[in-house]
Formats: sequence, C-alpha cells, structure tokens
Amino acid sequence: MIETPSLLVTDDDVAFRQALCEGLSRRGFRVTEAGDGAEALDVMKRDEIHVALVDLHMPRLTGLDVIRCLSESPESPPCVLMSAKLDDMIRAEAKRMKAFDVLSKPVRLQHLTEVIGRILEVVYGWHPSH
Repeated sequence: MIETPSLLVTDDDVAFRQALCEGLSRRGFRVTEAGDGAEALDVMKRDEIHVALVDLHMPRLTGLDVIRCLSESPESPPCVLMSAKLDDMIRAEAKRMKAFDVLSKPVRLQHLTEVIGRILEVVYGWHPSH
C-alpha cells in the first residue's frame, strides 16, 4: 500500500521543474527531480517512483526515449509526457508506447494533480486520505 506517492519530475527547464516540484510537494507528494531523460532513468533504477512526469524536448534522452525505455519493463511507473510543442504524431507515438497521458505546457498544477490522482487510483488503487 502506498503511504506517500513518489513522483519524478523530469525537465531540462530548471525554473519550471523546481516550480512543479515545489507545488507537488505542497500537495503531499514525495518528489524527485531529474534534469534530462538519462538522469530520469538512473533515478528510476535506484528509487521507487510511482508516476514519472517527463518533458518531451530534453538533451541526451527525450521524453519519448524515456517512455520507450520504460515500456520495455513491466514494473515501470506510468508516465505523463509534457511539452509546449505537441502534434498528433507525438501524441500518437506516446500513446503507442503506453504513456498514461500527454499534456500541453504550460501545465496547470490543479490539472496535473488531477491527472496524477487518476493514475494513482487506476494503477495502484490509491486514494488520498483527507
């Protein structure tokens, strides 16, 4: 049973990543951050992550690269792809690789929190204790 859900926020935009981490931490999540896709995969090898939030456009490995790597392992966390530049091909590719959701940036914290809550409920049967 999940006590405190663990999130990974992966984005090469430091200000955006830190703002998201701070906002999600205030909402009661345990948050880890990564600056690019390669770092994200390293974090997920060593830490238990329940939901991975990944930006599309990053150095070394893109968000789609991360999701592709994770889709090969059944125990990988569900992923949400985020990008300011989305098109139908990117959305289709993300869905094909089993991304749980694809969100356009700027992402509203309230909407992101709802998406995370839905993932935690569907995948883990988790409900926040109020």
